[in-house]
Amino acid sequence: MSQTPYRVDVPLRWSDMDAYGHVNNVQFLRLLEDARVTAFEQWFGQGRSLLEEGVVVARHEIEYLAPLDFRHAPIGVDMWVTNISGASFDLAYELRDPEEVGTTLYARAETTLVAYDFATVSPRRLRPDERAALKALAGEPVPFRWRVRTS
Repeated sequence: MSQTPYRVDVPLRWSDMDAYGHVNNVQFLRLLEDARVTAFEQWFGQGRSLLEEGVVVARHEIEYLAPLDFRHAPIGVDMWVTNISGASFDLAYELRDPEEVGTTLYARAETTLVAYDFATVSPRRLRPDERAALKALAGEPVPFRWRVRTS
């Protein structure tokens, strides 16, 4: 990455566990959502925030790298923006141990989000202030295994 990613620590829930004692694969998407909601409040501020105006998920891609056992310590979610277009942007994530817990990288992911106008039931263009906030978080593409093998 070209810069330090934005970090959010997200607590794990007992209900995140599956029968094997690991955080269930579908719960990883909830962890990403929790981190994203926290980050959006910081990135876009209160009032006319992207969450309040409307944003929808168009795509998720996730690569699981290690099992995440339930624990009381939170999981660190690093985030950065990999692409910005007219109405959408791609948000990258790495889920890893906070420094005080360890160094394991559990998953990499990317979500395509679309600015959305619920009144007109259609995508809307990103405003200049939203675009500027996203550009400040720009970084490299997610190093998914398929990208490394085919590059």
